[in-house]
Amino acid sequence: MPRTIGPAVSIVGTLVIGQAAVNAGIISAAMVIVVSTTAIASFVFPSYSLANTIRMLRFPFIILAATFGVFGIIVGIIALILHMCSLRTFGVPYMSPFAPLILKDQKDAIFRLPQWAMFSRPRLINQNNVRRAKNGPSQKPKPRT
Repeated sequence: MPRTIGPAVSIVGTLVIGQAAVNAGIISAAMVIVVSTTAIASFVFPSYSLANTIRMLRFPFIILAATFGVFGIIVGIIALILHMCSLRTFGVPYMSPFAPLILKDQKDAIFRLPQWAMFSRPRLINQNNVRRAKNGPSQKPKPRT
């Protein structure tokens, strides 16, 4: 198979075999959903090291799905979120500013504001120097007419 079509055909073939295994009663439907979701999710990450994380998490989720079904998947997701909330990188919580929730820092959380609109540092980064340095343009760009 050509490189562009090969992975897609193998996923479709795997889903057909998975459906046959579910109908035969060998595995549960939740296990097929977890395996197919993780296989599709592996194409989303551009970096090989990020894809490795998904591949390593796939196996515990497969075991949870096979053992407990959808309840096992939910328990696994909750355990993963709790683990991520307990991590700290350079003294800053990994899930910051979502956990702990800091409303003032939400301006950078999902959508990044332009550089000229960034006045203060996130609260957990530096308590002594709250004001950001002026690196970029000091005022708003003028609208085009």
